[in-house]
Amino acid sequence: MANFVILYTGGGGMAAEPAQREKIMAAWGAWYGKMGEAIVDGGAPFAASKHITIEGGTANGPLSVPPATGYTVLSADSLDEAAKLCERHPHLKHGGQIQIFETVQM
Repeated sequence: MANFVILYTGGGGMAAEPAQREKIMAAWGAWYGKMGEAIVDGGAPFAASKHITIEGGTANGPLSVPPATGYTVLSADSLDEAAKLCERHPHLKHGGQIQIFETVQM
């Protein structure tokens, strides 16, 4: 088994209406529940960010476009299996994208 970081980008952000927020959060909760022990770290949404330049400067905001909005770490036998686990992720239903990265044990 290996660990994989799911990086979320884009998406519609947090819904303004409480009923819509609850519906979205219920979909995420159902996805997490379905993943069970495959979830190594439930992750979190990202808030403010800075990026650092080679010259030592900093700037507000993320470096990537579209900006990363959160992450989850899961365990799977392969990158293909990790991708299959994410096929029906609720983030995709709200205009978001998902990238999956296998971590390297050091």
